[in-house]
Amino acid sequence: MNSIQSDYLLAKEAAIEAGKIIMKYFETSSYEIKDKSINNPVTTADYEANQIIKDILFREDQDYGWLSEETVDSEERLKKENVWVVDPIDGTKEFIEGVPHFSISIGMVSSGKSVVGVIYNPAKNELFSAYKGGGSMLNEEPIYCLSDNSLRTIMVSRSEIKRGMWKNYEEKFSEIIPIGSVAYKLGLIAAGKATFFATLQPKNEWDVCAGDCILSEAGGSLIDLYGKNRSYNLIDTRIRPGLIAGYSDHLKEVLETINI
Repeated sequence: MNSIQSDYLLAKEAAIEAGKIIMKYFETSSYEIKDKSINNPVTTADYEANQIIKDILFREDQDYGWLSEETVDSEERLKKENVWVVDPIDGTKEFIEGVPHFSISIGMVSSGKSVVGVIYNPAKNELFSAYKGGGSMLNEEPIYCLSDNSLRTIMVSRSEIKRGMWKNYEEKFSEIIPIGSVAYKLGLIAAGKATFFATLQPKNEWDVCAGDCILSEAGGSLIDLYGKNRSYNLIDTRIRPGLIAGYSDHLKEVLETINI
């Protein structure tokens, strides 16, 4: 077993253990909610999941870098070849609302590229996973992006729908599907549950790093709205202006549709 495969197994273990913690709080009122910024909540579950993930991932190798939404960032990670990129709960708002669209996202970056990805939705018991060269899995069954473009279904943010940001695109796609959690949507696209994913707003590395690897191994790609692939472990973790994902051969077409 090589080091990437070892990291892959660690990431799956960490996601499952974090999922147990999160489900202990889901649909209860026994946790604290704080606002990190406007419309950006964090809960007791986020912090506890973050800690168990870090404990497990660093159990065998302390030399990796660390980037997490719930940890104060340090430029130390920029010196590291291998970096864990984590969002302990992507979709905290959905978690708080009792909507089962949140997920744990654990990616591992090597020399700026996503080489391990694990996305786990504990409320639905869906574990999406991949490592470079190993294919993509949903609950240990192989998955692939939709190569048939005739459906033209697209998964987008619940909040972007609420803001009316997709009104002008309703006739461009056969169905616009609102789903919480960027990471969860990327897993669903890799599993062929819709043709495309898109967000019209900036996202962070921890939202998409794991999903990038899972998509790539499922025959898909993640690109920004300029048509560029993403490198990771950068000083600025913000990805602008937005992103699209799906089967690689169809992304140019959908990029042109969204950029009209």
